[in-house]
This record gives sequence, C-alpha cells and structure tokens, in this order.
Amino acid sequence: MKTSREIREAFLRHFEQRGHTRLASGPLVPPNDPTLYFANAGMVQFKDVFTGKDQRPYKRATTSQKCMRVKGKHNDLDNVGVTARHHTFFEMLGNFSFGDYFKRDAIAWAWEFVVGTCALPKEKLVVTVFEGEPGLPADDEAAQIWAEVTGFGPERIIRLGKADNFWSMGDTGPCGPCTEIHFWMGAGEPDLAKFGQEPGEDGAGWVEIWNNVFMQFERFADGTLTPLPAQSVDTGMGLERITAAVQGVVSNYDTDLLRPLVELASQISGKPYGGTMSRDDVAMRVIADHARATAFCIAEGVQPDKDGRESVLRSIMRRAIRFGHMLGIERLFLHEVALRVVDLMGEQYPELRETRELISAVTQNEERGFRQTLKRGLEILQEETNGQATLGGAAAFKLHDTFGFPLDLQQQIGREQGFTVDEDGYKAEREEARKRSRGGGGPIRQGEGVAAVHYAIAQRVGATTFTGYERERDGSTITALLSGGAEVKVLREGDEGEIVTKSTPFYGEGGGQVGDRGVIRAGDATFEVSDTQKPVEGLFVHKGKLTKGTLEVGAKVELEVDHTRRSATRRNHSATHLLHYALRTVLGPAALQKGSLVSPDRLRFDYSGSRPLTLDEVQRIEDLVNEKVLLNAPIETEVLPMAEAKAKGAIGIFEEKYGEVVRMLRMTSDSIELCGGTHASRTGDIGLFKIVSEGGVAAGVRRIEAVTGKGALTWARGLERDLGETAALLKGTPSQTKEKVEKLLATQKELQREIERLQHKLVSGGAGGGDLTTQAREQAGVKVLGATVDLGDAKALRELADQLRDKLAPAVVLLGSATKDGKAILACSVSKDVTSRFKAGDIVKDAAAVVGGGGGGRPDFAQAGGTDPSKLGDAVQRVYALVV
Repeated sequence: MKTSREIREAFLRHFEQRGHTRLASGPLVPPNDPTLYFANAGMVQFKDVFTGKDQRPYKRATTSQKCMRVKGKHNDLDNVGVTARHHTFFEMLGNFSFGDYFKRDAIAWAWEFVVGTCALPKEKLVVTVFEGEPGLPADDEAAQIWAEVTGFGPERIIRLGKADNFWSMGDTGPCGPCTEIHFWMGAGEPDLAKFGQEPGEDGAGWVEIWNNVFMQFERFADGTLTPLPAQSVDTGMGLERITAAVQGVVSNYDTDLLRPLVELASQISGKPYGGTMSRDDVAMRVIADHARATAFCIAEGVQPDKDGRESVLRSIMRRAIRFGHMLGIERLFLHEVALRVVDLMGEQYPELRETRELISAVTQNEERGFRQTLKRGLEILQEETNGQATLGGAAAFKLHDTFGFPLDLQQQIGREQGFTVDEDGYKAEREEARKRSRGGGGPIRQGEGVAAVHYAIAQRVGATTFTGYERERDGSTITALLSGGAEVKVLREGDEGEIVTKSTPFYGEGGGQVGDRGVIRAGDATFEVSDTQKPVEGLFVHKGKLTKGTLEVGAKVELEVDHTRRSATRRNHSATHLLHYALRTVLGPAALQKGSLVSPDRLRFDYSGSRPLTLDEVQRIEDLVNEKVLLNAPIETEVLPMAEAKAKGAIGIFEEKYGEVVRMLRMTSDSIELCGGTHASRTGDIGLFKIVSEGGVAAGVRRIEAVTGKGALTWARGLERDLGETAALLKGTPSQTKEKVEKLLATQKELQREIERLQHKLVSGGAGGGDLTTQAREQAGVKVLGATVDLGDAKALRELADQLRDKLAPAVVLLGSATKDGKAILACSVSKDVTSRFKAGDIVKDAAAVVGGGGGGRPDFAQAGGTDPSKLGDAVQRVYALVV
C-alpha cells in the first residue's frame, strides 16, 4: 500500500469491515450550518446527528471528507507552503459512532489501522490524552485503554491540557476530550524530549496523524456545555499526513497528492524545485495547495467575488497568481494546475470531472482580470509604503477595491517586505463604501451573518414546514415571537416584530427569490407581513407589524400570501430558468449563474462573463426564451435523490446548496434545474419576456435585467411614452426622432470643435493675446513662471503648463485658473532634469493651501483644486518663493 488512493480506500474498508456505513464526502459548503464558510472537519455533515436533531438509519459511519481551513479559528492560510503540512484544502478520513461504540473500540481500531494496515513502527509513535482542567475531569479511562492496547508506559502516554486535547468544531456545537496519535517524521531515532516542539525547518519531528474526539457535550453561544443525548466518537485523520508517514517522506508536498502539482508549477515556471524554504520553492508549494482549493470550490459553485466565501476563493486564487508572478510566470497558468487536480482526484470526487470546463473558464477569467491590475497594484503598494512601517487603511482599501488585492494578500506582502497593514482603517473604509453602495451594485446573495437568537430558535423549535408549493393560505401555530431583536412572549398592537410558525405557505427569501408578503390573522389580530426570511436553514421568519390586536406564542393563526405579488414573482422566477438555458445556449456552459433577484416587478440575473453581449446575442436570447413561452409547456417538479436528479441531466443553481434529496424543476427538455423556489404552472404563464438592460457589475460578472408579462407591457408603454415626449421636444414625430437626434449631435460636435480651436489659440498665444514666456524669471538656475490664465478647463491648463515648460526649459511653471462653477484649479509642470531639486507635488500643495484646497501628483507634474479663486494670483506667486 503506497499510493494515497490506496491509503484512502484501505481506511474506508477498515471501518466498513467493522460495521461502519461508507458515505460520500459531505459538501465543502455545508448546507446545514450557517456558522461556517466551509466544512472544516470530517464531522460537519453529522453535526445534527451528534446533537440529536437528525436521525440516521445507521449508528456507525466512515468518510473521506473535503475540508477547507482559511478563515476564523481554524485558519492555516499563513502557514501554507511555509510548513511541511499546512493546507487550505485537505481530506479528513473519519470514523464516527452515534451513540454506539465509545473509547475502547475507537482506540483499538485506530491502533490496528496505524500499526497493522499502515505498518508504522511502534517505536515512532506516542499518544496524548486530556489531563483535565477545572470543571473538566482528566481522561484517565483513555489513558488506561492506551496502556492496555499498546503496552506503552506513562512516558509514551502524554497528558496535555484543553488547548491540545479538548476538541470543538467552532465557537458552538459538539465537543469533548480527545486523544491523539503522534508519529516521528524524519530520519534518526525518535526523540521524546522534542515532543511538543514545532518540527524543524526540514519538517522532521513529532506530528499528529490521528485524533479521536469523544463527543460528550454541546457548547452554546454563551459558553455553557450540555451533555449530548448519547456519547459518540468523531475521528479525524488527515490523508495528507498519513500518506507522508506511509510513503516515508517528511513533507506532505512530497506525497503523490501534491508532488505532481508542485512539479507542474516548476515546469511552467522553468525553475527547478528543491524542496527548500527558498522563495521559489515556497511559491511552488503555495500554487499546488491553492490550485486544489480553487478546483474544489468552483466544482461546488463558489466563484471568486468580493464578499463571503466567494471572497475567500478570490484571495486564494490571487495569492496563487501573485506567487506565480514572483516565479516569473508571465502567462495564464493557474487553470493548468487546477485541471491537473481534476485529473488526479476526479475519480474519487466526480464533481471535479463534471465541472472541468467551468473550472478552466472561471480560473482563466479570474487570472486574466487580476493580471491586468497586478503590476500597477504592486507599484502603488510600493509607493504607498516606501519604507514606511504601516500601510494606511485608505490605501489598503483602494488596493482591494480598485486593484483587486485582498487584505490577506496585502498582509502577506507586508510580512515579506517588513510593513503592517492598518486593518482597522481598512475595515472603516470598507464599511463606508458599503454604506455608499447599499441598494446598488453587486450580485445578490444570502446574508453572511446569523443572529444568535435565530440560531437558538432553530435549535429549539426545529425546521418550519413549507406548504407554499401547494397552497397560498394555511393554518399553523406560533412557535416564537421576536421584537427588537429579542424573543418575546407577546406582540401588541403597533409592535414591529417577527413571527415563527410551525408551518407556513410564505416563501422565505432564497435562491434569488424575494420573500413573500401577506397577512397573518388570529381572531381580531392582524399582522401585516412585509417580508419573509430564512436566517437559518429551515427556519422561516415572517417580518412585519401587528396592526391590530394581540398575538402570543402558541396561538393558532391563519397565514395568507399576497396572491397577486406571488403570481408575478413566480412568472419571473420561471423566466429566470429559461434565461439561464438561453445564455448557456448562446454563450456556452461557462455562462453560469452568479446571483439573481426575482421580484414581482422584474428579474435580475448575474452570470460569469467578461464582455458585453452584442445586439444579435441579446435578440437571440430573447427569441429562445419567448419560443419556450409560446410552447406553453407544463412546468413540472419532482422531489428525488440528488444522484437521480443528476442522472436526469439536472444542473444546480450554485447560489443554493443542496442536501441528499432535492427538488428538480423541468420546464422543457432543455431546462432541467434544481430549485426550491415557487414557479408558474406552464411556460405560457410567463407572457412576453424582454431584456431591458445588460452590463458589467464586477470583474468577470455581467448582469441582465428583464421583465415579463404585465411588467413587459408596462415597460413597453413607458418606452413609447418617453419616445413621444422626446419627439415633441425635437419638434417632430416618433419616426423622425433618430434623424433629428443625429442632426443635433452633429451640431454639438461642430460647436465642440470650435471651442477646442479657440482654446488652442489661447494656449498658443497666451492669455489676452500676450506671450506668457516674457513673464518668466531666472532664478536658482531655472526659468520660473507663475501666472493666471482664463481657461477654466483642467486639461487645457495642463497642456499650457507643459508647453510653457518645454519652451522655457529647464523650467518650473505654475498656472492657475477659475472654473465656470467658481472653483480654483492649479497646474504645476517641472522639467524632469530638475525634479531632484524642485518637485511639482510639493509646489502645488503649498499653492493650493492659499486657495483653500489641496492636491498632488508626480515630481514632474501635479494638479490641485481649491474653493477660493479670488486668491489665485497670490497662489501662483508662491512659486517664486519656493524655487530658490
């Protein structure tokens, strides 16, 4: 047994033979845990089983789980490529007991696999157990079992504290004491005196390879621990680490899991890989690791973007691209390494093969976009630090927002170059930008945070039953009430709040579809629902105001959805699926959904694309959708296992995450997708489909807005009205509008040419027809000129300053002018051969203070503005005092 594939299979078979059900890896993006960006341990898919909320037909399970540790408590990003065994993406081999076997079997089976199946020598192994802390007893039972199973004395059964041997998945969730197996990596005799020390730079030393977690408690947000319904076992063993041990190498990057990727990075860069801590070798390891994370994230529908887990992927990809740049790779390369991941791991994880084209297209698109700004961004980073110890928050946010340098990439560069980043200042700038753009711009996505109160309610009352596919009116019982962000027992007339019911026909916002509105009634009480949300998966929350009466927890209520609004929303949602089909038909499979908004009055669809649609493409997309509408085909839904849905050709809309059983929507033979939203009954219900706008919203993201049915009629009538009013202003008919606008534009163009001719004449002849060069003074070995001119245009002022500088060279020229809106503008131009003595930026900054402003620029040219043009004369005279 030598290959990683054989080791993985041997582990799963080892536990399968001991009564465990072999299961596929859970999703990398966990559908049932809003507290996580990515699955960070093997037990994530079983979290609800450990807490007793979910029941399975088996008591034992074994998996090889896809994991990522990039953000939060379990963050290995900074160590990737630097140490021998830290990764962003990794595989966790696990065996799990749900109230079945406990410590004795877990320990015995672990030992059998390590020393039996893997044939690791006993003398290179030690184990650790929990030594206990106040309020938590020592795990003497595990220590005794280890002594019996291994024959080890106390010196090889090491007791450690809570930080090392008490495991929890995160701030909340299942937890308990753990026991670990450690292996001596490297040549030579194992040295017990070095246990607990970090391995050396060569990676040799004691390394944890196996962790048995004995699940006994559940930790809540307030820090309290509650015993679990049944004692359970959660085992984790990193495939990368055990493969290194079995294959006899010190570094995970030398195993067959990662070495082929490292060697491909070496081949692309044209530089040899030496396995050292040199900058080039670290860069190759980073590329190998990040390519794996990139491939797996994209395969699950995560695409690089500015927020949430999408921003995590973007950071990883851009770190890899930047390390490639450091290696001197000048062409697109990351997609090649990501596709090698598909080749290596596609058999174990078929989703990689299924999304091969998408992985290639998204990776190339992201690298192409980042490379366009990479060089300039690095230059600005150098200019902004320039020996300084700190990069300011405003500059850091500009680098992120304008040049696509994520914060962690800036911090990485800072560690290399010796500066820190003002993280608080960066966050303040980011928040201001978010406030400015709120209600505008980027792709629609679910909220990133979950209020603790919602999470607590979900754990207590369980999932809400959604009945809205079959009905728009239904009865139910109130299970929770909230007001002011806190749980209450009663809502009174006039209170704004939230209602949770046992079941509901109201659709909670998700998959791009807005939440339903309507009314909840109980006797004389009336609650106007303004929105329905799902802050926690499965929990429907009705937001609104109690306009009449009183409502209490436990009350029986009638829930009624706004039928007109729901019907319009359904039509637009169904049209969104047909639009997705049409886009993929016209542009190819890489045109995948990145976000959407489905509301009653319109639909908005974001997709991956790097160029505008042509008019012909827009019309073809409209034609394809409207052809399906005219077919008036039935829209069918089916609930079935994910594997069956895939076999029938269903594709996922990647902003949603799916479980083992999914809802499949079939609109025509060309449009089969997974979707949990509400839809029309037939395609003909959609009515006319019309695209009203198409444009870019972010790097690699395009947006289409469209209307359907009555919305399309309203839009067409509005356009007709605007055209008529425009024709009246032009004193013509609608059919004459194009001709009259063309004439108007021609006249405007001629007038603009005349303005430019007059400005050029003024520049050539000087203000008032005189020659400004006669006003220059000779001082400090250069010609110096300070003057005001009547231009009022920043571009013309710059041209004049540069022309006068060239005529007088070597020279320093400072010009000022008043704009039409009553502002002052200044331009300073300095001959390049004297910029070592006189800098345009310093001169214009001093002069700008006189007119109540500021500015700056390069040493040879700088501009400024101010609020007091009456002091321009004094301002330009400053040049004579500064050039000495």
